[in-house]
Amino acid sequence: MGRRHKKPKIFENLEVLDAGAKGKAVAKAPDGKIVFLNGAVPGDIVNVQTGKQRKSFYEAKILSFQKYSEKRTQPVCQHFEYCGGCKWQHMAYKHQLFYKEKEVIQNLERIGHLILPEITPILGCNDTYYYRNKMEFSFAEKRWLTWEEIKSEEALEAYPACGFHIAGMWDKILDIEHCHLQEEPSNAIRNFVKDYAIENGFSFFNPRLQKGLLRTMMIRISTTGELMLLLQFYKDEPKKIAQLMEAVAQKFPEITSLQYVINAKANDSIYDQKIVLYRGKDYIEEVMEDLRFKINAKSFYQTNSKQAYELYKIARDFADLQGDEIVYDLYTGTGTIAQFIAKKAKFVVGVESVPEAIEDAKINAKNNQIDNVEFVVGDMKEVFTDDFLSLHQHPDVVITDPPRDGMHKKVVEQLLKIAPKKIVYVSCNSATQARDLALMKDKYTITRMQVVDMFPQTHHVENVVLLVLNV
Repeated sequence: MGRRHKKPKIFENLEVLDAGAKGKAVAKAPDGKIVFLNGAVPGDIVNVQTGKQRKSFYEAKILSFQKYSEKRTQPVCQHFEYCGGCKWQHMAYKHQLFYKEKEVIQNLERIGHLILPEITPILGCNDTYYYRNKMEFSFAEKRWLTWEEIKSEEALEAYPACGFHIAGMWDKILDIEHCHLQEEPSNAIRNFVKDYAIENGFSFFNPRLQKGLLRTMMIRISTTGELMLLLQFYKDEPKKIAQLMEAVAQKFPEITSLQYVINAKANDSIYDQKIVLYRGKDYIEEVMEDLRFKINAKSFYQTNSKQAYELYKIARDFADLQGDEIVYDLYTGTGTIAQFIAKKAKFVVGVESVPEAIEDAKINAKNNQIDNVEFVVGDMKEVFTDDFLSLHQHPDVVITDPPRDGMHKKVVEQLLKIAPKKIVYVSCNSATQARDLALMKDKYTITRMQVVDMFPQTHHVENVVLLVLNV
């Protein structure tokens, strides 16, 4: 017998109480179970219908609003209802900050059972729109149609699209007219490429059939005003590619790095592909204080340049280096934090598993004339061994900025074993940060903490914690 689906329930006049994990709103059903919702703001009163039902919670959709919250604001984007990129645009920014900080504190206290120091208020962004330095858009043979469009009696043409994937649908693309996340000429470039391709009969990609020419585009804009465009094609059609690249170059002379890649693989990843430089330089530069960072098409760099600077200043402040310390920078990426703190340290060792990122780090350190850093390639849990320690000296301070999954248990165990005096833990996921900190709480005390918003209009948030070794 197949699994029986429980009959949907309708709950009326539910008050939305909180904004929870992954940007969902939270209410409570009359039977005491938690109800997770999309599209609501704390303070809304709603009628809902349940979908997925579990022992302790429901997932539900909103049928109607009985009352709108005072925390609401009018979304600026025409695509808000369907695009999953800015789920919190309907919540005023000061309230976004409140719920981000609240979630971090709750995760650290509930998951980690941690004792926190006095909390400094969350650091918000001055720019709440147009703050991203990198955007990636996908082409599609046919645009995704809304349910309302499908139901309408008009004959709607699913014309080619360039935009974002619909959440949970790998082959459906929402056509975007104007995105509020990246400054101009981002929208102008995307719309020009799409319109030119349609007018000239270029084919758009179909991921299910694995056919079509235009696949993706990436636009990077640095605070120095440099601009990179990378177009990805599914197959090599030299005449058409040259025609489009030249049209873009003529229309947007401000592009300083114009590149393309031909990728015939099943997935869009370019990291194992050859990038072809069409015009300009094969990189753009970002500046932070007196440091310059070369960013190529495959480089990782924090996507909010201005707020990354604020984040790194906090990490440097927490480390409070006096000039005689050995510092390890774990998950160093392209070595931005390592180089940012190098002036105040005796020596910095950066460790990262992506070889290309380490190559970038070495080039940037050389260009910045920093000679007290070393960058090592390797999986953290494998590299971070006793032999490594004897080779690179014992660290006085460790800065760690792991991916969303947090630190591997072996890395935490080794940190506890070597017991540096200070650990500065930068995290983009306070739930996994709480888990890691809980493993260290018997040996370390959290003395400082700062929540930093890097991504306005979304639920994502960073947190920096200073751990001091108990004596």
